[in-house]
Formats: sequence, C-alpha cells, structure tokens
Amino acid sequence: MGCRQSFKQCCDRPKNTNVRISLPAVCFVWQIAMIILFGIFIRYDQESDAHWTEYRKFRNISSDIENDFYFRYPSFQDVHVMIFVGFGFLMTFLKRYSFSAVGFNFLIAAFGLQWALLMQGWFQSLDPMDGKIKISMESLINADFCVASCLIAYGAVLGKLSPVQLMVMTLFGITLYAVEEFIILNLIHARDAGGSMVIHTFGAYYGLSISWMLYRPNLDQSKRLNGSVYHSDVFAMIGTLFLWMFWPSFNSAVTDHGDGQHRAAINTYLALASTVLTTVAISSLSQKTGKLDMVHIQNSTLAGGVAVGTAAEFMLMPYGSLIIGFCCGIISTLGYIYITPFMEKYLKIQDTCGIHNLHAMPGVIGGIVGAVTAAAASEGKLDKNAAAMKSAQFICFQLCCILRMPIWGDASDDNCFDDELYWELPEDEESIPPILEDNNHMRNRDV
Repeated sequence: MGCRQSFKQCCDRPKNTNVRISLPAVCFVWQIAMIILFGIFIRYDQESDAHWTEYRKFRNISSDIENDFYFRYPSFQDVHVMIFVGFGFLMTFLKRYSFSAVGFNFLIAAFGLQWALLMQGWFQSLDPMDGKIKISMESLINADFCVASCLIAYGAVLGKLSPVQLMVMTLFGITLYAVEEFIILNLIHARDAGGSMVIHTFGAYYGLSISWMLYRPNLDQSKRLNGSVYHSDVFAMIGTLFLWMFWPSFNSAVTDHGDGQHRAAINTYLALASTVLTTVAISSLSQKTGKLDMVHIQNSTLAGGVAVGTAAEFMLMPYGSLIIGFCCGIISTLGYIYITPFMEKYLKIQDTCGIHNLHAMPGVIGGIVGAVTAAAASEGKLDKNAAAMKSAQFICFQLCCILRMPIWGDASDDNCFDDELYWELPEDEESIPPILEDNNHMRNRDV
C-alpha cells in the first residue's frame, strides 16, 4: 500500500477544476497529426507498389498469385474481425454499457492501428536507404496485434474511464508494446507467433497496473450497473464465438508459410476445443446446483488459444495441444471463481472483464510452454530486457499520473458502467401488452 500512497501524493489534483479536454478536439488533432506523419514516413512496400511488375521480373517471380497479399489477406480478414467484432462484443456483457463497449472498442482500435503502423515501423521496418516505413499486408496484421494488446488492457478498466482517457492509455500502450515487441523478438530473438507473451501477457498486466493505480474505493456505488442481463450476455457470447472461431488465424497469421503455419492453426484448433470441455466441467462443478456460469463460458473457453500462442508453430503434437487447453480451462475458470475476488479485496485491483484469468495467466503459461520447447535467451540479453522493463514501469507510472488528472471527464464512482454519460440513448421501449391467446398464431384454433 505504500507504493499507492506515494503515488497518490504525487498524482492527486484538486477535483473542482472546470478544465476538460474535448473528445472531438482530440480526434481532430490526432487525425491531422497522423496525416502529416504518414505523409512524411509511410510508403507502400515493393509488393504493393505500382512498380510490382518490374520487381516481379527482377526477382523472377512467375505470377501475381505469389504476391504476399494472396497469402496474408485471408488471415488479416480473420484477425480484423476479431479486433473489431470479437473484442467489441465480448465486452457488451454489462447491462448499461453496450454502446460504450462496442463504440469505444471501435474508436481506440481505429486510433491505435495508425500509431501502431508508425511505432512498429520505426522500430522494425524503417528503410535505411530513404528513411521511410514500407508497409505491407503483414504490417497491417502486426498493427492489429498491437491494438489487441490495448483492447485487452481496456477490459480491466471497462466502464471506469472516459474515451479520452482510453485514447491516452492506448497511445502509451502502443508505444510500450512496440518497445517490448522489439526487445522480445529482435534482441532476445524469441519466437512468439500467437503473442502469448508479447500481446496477451503485456496487455493484461498493462491494464491491471493501470486499474491498480486508478483504484476506486467507492466503486460499490455503481454496483447496480456492474452486472449483466440476459440479452447482454447473449451479445457477449457473439464476441466469444467470433474470437473462438478465428483464433487459429490469429496464432498463424504471421508465421512463415508452410508447415509452421499449418501446425499453428492445427495446434490452436485443438487447444481451443479442449478448453471448452474443461471449462464447462469446472464451471458446473463449482456451482452447488451444477449449473453453468455464463461468465466462464464467455471467457475461459478462449484461454487455450492464448496459452498455445507462443508455441503454436512448434512440434507440440496434437495431444500436447489438448493438454495445454485442458490445463488452461481449469486455471482460467478457477481464476474467475477465486482469484478475481481475491485481487479486488486484498490487492485493490478492479478487473472488470477478468483479463487476468483470460489473458495474463494463460499468457504466462504460453511463455513457459514456449521456453520449454525452445532455446533459452542468453544472460546478456536478459539484462537488456530487465533494464527495458524498468523503463516501462516508469513510463506506466507517469501515465497513471496523467490519467488521474481531473481533465478527462471520466465518470464519478456512482456513475460508472453507464452509457448515458457519453451517448445519446434511445428512449426506453414502452411495456408491451401481453398477447392474448386468440391472437397467438403459434396456437391451433378452430376456423
């Protein structure tokens, strides 16, 4: 608690200020900045440039069908659907926050992917000859991956931050992601095809650290809205199914063409299937009535896809993928039952979506599985990584100081998890009178 107390002393500001940062102003300024930066730095790569024909002849490429677009675009489509539909609808479970769940997911994803193309380009694909970033279909997939980490972090603070705060959080998150991705993939030379470490573990602990720093002791005042209703759970289940179906594409999207990509899809497919059965079993066993909890089915059924990500392209063998899914179904479901309440009560971490159980713990398991099946990093490279992590912690600390400033228009403790603060809502439907038996066309009646 000493860390949080010192943090509050540094970051607390008077709450009676009338200064507010406008969402339209942020959007306009940001988009103009992106137009300028894209004009300076971003260019098409050789396979998307108008000189593709000359390049094809120079490289003795026999047909246009060998353009990387035809290999990568199907996976890009699947990943893109996961980002905008899967993550968006997964977070619609709150009874009065569905507009914000889908709408703000849309906003920060579109906001973040532009910054991701620049940040990842500066770190990984800057052309030394002309100083330009050459983007391709693979660049778009990697930008979606980068955005995914911020959407995971969004799950921890769902219903508690304003859209401007979410944009600031995404700005810093993508910057940190580009740094840690460069360290893990380029300095340590680790393989992480499905992003168990780079995407899920980073995104989860980034979101949890912000939630911890922005702890709301009076959040119980909004307890009436921090829950689901029947139809909101159905919409969230749509997100689950989209994520579950397309996760093999997510884990195999940027792997090398050939057997590795083939294995990544198969391993993910099997791990996800195994997780579903285990989750259903543990969810039923955990209830005295033997009934299922929709929270577990919406979330824990995806944990196998997270955990198998790092080693997805390795020779896990089919039974190995089933074992990973089996273990993650147990761990993730038990996390929702026991660890999430523990974290809120004793660690003061308010994890709205339970990202610790779906992304953090399975992500760590994925890193362990990858470490067991691949060579360990050298000591010198680990030292570099440790130094970088200290810098990341400092940046995260400064970000939390910024987010605590009373200029963002975030909801009060008694008004969280409610769309009304940010959206024009339709009037509530009038109560529908009961249908008389004579008017019910489903019943047989004499003519």
